[in-house]
Amino acid sequence: MRIVAGLAALFAAGLTTIAVAHAVRATGDEQGAGAPQFHDSHFHLTNYIQEGIEGRRFLEIMGTRVGRSTLFGIPVQQQWSHANSADYAPTYYLHSDAPLYYYSFTDAYIASVYRGLPKEQQARLDPMITGFNPADMYAVDHIKRVLRTFPGVFSGIGEFSIHKEFVSSKIAGETASLINPALDRVLSFAGESGLAVILHNDIDMPFAKADAEPVYLAQTKALFKRHPKTAIIWAHTGLGRVVHPAEVTANAAERSPRHLESLETMLADPALGHVHFDISWDEVAKYAVSSPETVSRVAAMLNKHPNRFLFGTDTVAPSGPVPYFAVFEMWAPVFKQLTPEASRQVRLSNYERVFDEARRRVRAWEAASAKGDR
Repeated sequence: MRIVAGLAALFAAGLTTIAVAHAVRATGDEQGAGAPQFHDSHFHLTNYIQEGIEGRRFLEIMGTRVGRSTLFGIPVQQQWSHANSADYAPTYYLHSDAPLYYYSFTDAYIASVYRGLPKEQQARLDPMITGFNPADMYAVDHIKRVLRTFPGVFSGIGEFSIHKEFVSSKIAGETASLINPALDRVLSFAGESGLAVILHNDIDMPFAKADAEPVYLAQTKALFKRHPKTAIIWAHTGLGRVVHPAEVTANAAERSPRHLESLETMLADPALGHVHFDISWDEVAKYAVSSPETVSRVAAMLNKHPNRFLFGTDTVAPSGPVPYFAVFEMWAPVFKQLTPEASRQVRLSNYERVFDEARRRVRAWEAASAKGDR
């Protein structure tokens, strides 16, 4: 029975993959056999206890369907407190009440994985620095130290979090915030050095009042506007598991995706032209495809602003192709409604534009920094 069930699952996964391929081709964006379907703007090689998969295994999973991908771990480690969970070893932040703490060695580990790959495989990856505390005024020094220790490796910083549901409150030490000058120092240096920034910041608090202004929206926009020279990618457009886009209207019996209206306002603001929006994570995908009306509204926004969105999976150390490609497959209804050019930009060319420029500028900063050390 297990064998039959396994074959059925594989068959279903194959049908889903075919459906997604057809949805992508339906945009008219056919680039020839073997052309990648997407670049992954958001990928975690390791999990909350710093375990994961090998770099070569990830490239095998990417295959020819994925052209390039970011590469980063998770900046925090879940503590295994025997007093809290006894002999049960937690592997996720929801598995324990014990705190999380910043794990700086993740950057050295990611660099070692990257350096251990052949040049042609390195060219497909954009490693990111994550192992710093954004509430620490010395965070910038850590980032500079990583760049100088591992020149030619990193393209950006992130994903790192400020306000994140169920995570921020668990991190030991001072709580990060959008108004902390330590964060401004980090973003200013990213603008100076060319590092692309993937920032996770929830737009609202968990279980917020449905008809209220999102708590962190104003601070988020103010932060972004303070750093116009920094290429910022807002992870998940500010959404989460319980920080959702549906908000009760005056009717109280209907629900309206006001989140899209907030994004439209930001997209129309010329002072935020340097900000991109990451539509990664299955939690975000489920909102986007929750109804035919929502699919149409999301597709319309992407068609209107195709140069501002990047697709990513936000998978964490996937065991194989099926869990890795699941997020991409969830987006098939939206991709089907995109114009050929919009689809290509969201899936491929926006990634290339942002990260190619990051590579160029960071390598230049590293070269100038090396000359200054002589």
